[in-house]
Amino acid sequence: MNKLQLTLAILKPDVARVPFILQEIRHRILSAGFYVVRNHERKLSQKEAEVFYSEHAGRFFHHRLVTFMKSGPIQVYILAHSDAIQAWRKTMGPTKTFRAQNEVPCTIRGTFGLTDTRNCTHGSDSNISALKEIEFFFPDFKPDQWYAKEEPLFRKGACYLDETVFTHQINQENSPS
Repeated sequence: MNKLQLTLAILKPDVARVPFILQEIRHRILSAGFYVVRNHERKLSQKEAEVFYSEHAGRFFHHRLVTFMKSGPIQVYILAHSDAIQAWRKTMGPTKTFRAQNEVPCTIRGTFGLTDTRNCTHGSDSNISALKEIEFFFPDFKPDQWYAKEEPLFRKGACYLDETVFTHQINQENSPS
C-alpha cells in the first residue's frame, strides 16, 4: 500500500449540531476507508472564519459563508487515506448542492445539503491546502512527525477506532517511542 495522504475535513454547523446526521456522516467517513487522525469540535470567531476563508474575500458569497461558519459548532478532522483529498471530495460530492442532489444524490452534500453555503462539509483541494488548513486548526500537529512515527502503523492497520472520541488510536503494542 502507498503512503497515506492527509486531508482536512470540516463538518459545518448545519450538520455538526444534528446528532443523527453527524452519526451518518461519521459512518460514511469510516465506510470510505478513512482513518480519523485528529478530531475536535469548536466554534469559529468572526476573525477566524474570515482568515480561513480569505481566499474568497471579495466574492459575492464571502460574507454569507463567514457568517454561517461562525453560527455554531463545527467538527474538524484530519483524515488519512491512500488518496485522502480526492476520496474525501468524492464522499462530499459537488459544492453546488443542486448538482449534488441531481448527479450524485448518495454523497453527503447530495443527501444533506440545503444550499451552496449550507452544503454540510469542507475539504482541502490540494496537498498544499491540506497542510495549510491542518496547521490552521491543529497547530500542534506536525505532519512530518506523524509520517515518520504513526503513518507506517496506520498504513498496516495497527490502530483501532476509539469511538468515545471518534479518532483512530495506535494499538499499545505498536506505539512509537
